[in-house]
Amino acid sequence: MQEGVSFSEFSRLELRIGRVVGAEAVEGSTKLLKLTVDLGEATNSDQSETERVERQILAGLAGYYDPSSLVGKQIVVLVNLEPKVMLGLESQGMLLAADVGGRPVLLTLEEAVPEGSVVR
Repeated sequence: MQEGVSFSEFSRLELRIGRVVGAEAVEGSTKLLKLTVDLGEATNSDQSETERVERQILAGLAGYYDPSSLVGKQIVVLVNLEPKVMLGLESQGMLLAADVGGRPVLLTLEEAVPEGSVVR
């Protein structure tokens, strides 16, 4: 276990529910999959209309998950993580998974909720 964090530190993390709408292997990698995740609707900056928010997330799931099996799954996403470029592709968030003996196991939901729902 790691050192404890304060509630204010934890509350800085923005965790939301997303639905995987696309998944494919990343060329040149044996570990990464590129996921397109629907994070629901957001109001644009001038507050005049809403639009669907999709993020590209790179995750070390290759070899554990077939990309087609991920499409349609709802997952937990850390959305306010700083973007990171890997193999020339930008990852715009991080999905949450348990580490079971070095194997990632996605955190999924017991029942469907709207994309973009906040995890508290």
